[in-house]
Amino acid sequence: MTTRSESDGAALGDYLTASPRLFENPLLDKLSRVHWTVPLYAYAPAIAVLAYLSFTNVSALAAVGCMLLGYIGWTLIEYFGHRYLFHWEFPGQFGKRLHFLIHGVHHHHPSDPLRLVMPVLLSGPILLAAFAVIAVLFGFPLTWPVLAGFTAGYLAYDMVHYHVHHREPTTRFGRMLRRVHMLHHFRDHDRGFGVSAPWWDYVFGTSYASESARGERR
Repeated sequence: MTTRSESDGAALGDYLTASPRLFENPLLDKLSRVHWTVPLYAYAPAIAVLAYLSFTNVSALAAVGCMLLGYIGWTLIEYFGHRYLFHWEFPGQFGKRLHFLIHGVHHHHPSDPLRLVMPVLLSGPILLAAFAVIAVLFGFPLTWPVLAGFTAGYLAYDMVHYHVHHREPTTRFGRMLRRVHMLHHFRDHDRGFGVSAPWWDYVFGTSYASESARGERR
């Protein structure tokens, strides 16, 4: 016999994992869903090519340094994009709809397995824009290692985001990432913006530890 609490828990689980229709157009709606392995197939080969171009055109030290710089650049975009763009409350009905499409749907249905990584139609233009900006700032051949690090950072973000929602972490770091992200979803949406790079929350004062420290000083 199923108890009331078990039924309520099952209903909540169904709601959290639901994958609601976002667009009337069936093609657009299909493109809004993506299996978590798609970014791996799309970008892992690109990262390998960029790494090859990096180490064949600049010194190993310069390549590694520029890759690290590109990775740090991604983590900052991840943090500020999540904090300000994803959680920005746009005005009006259109604004509400836009916010829901960008990020609200994920907070309503955080365990939807098909909306935990970015569709290539969204991530592709982001990475192309990054390529253009990096090329202007660094020129060639340094663009290759910086872009390699940036793209690797993006791919790590997508994989971490999926796995903190759908895998049981086995490492201390993995458990910390999952805990912080679940706190963001279910405790305080205004903290814990770094999904794969939680250290920026400590730097910019949006970590849960920062909240505790402030509470203790009151």
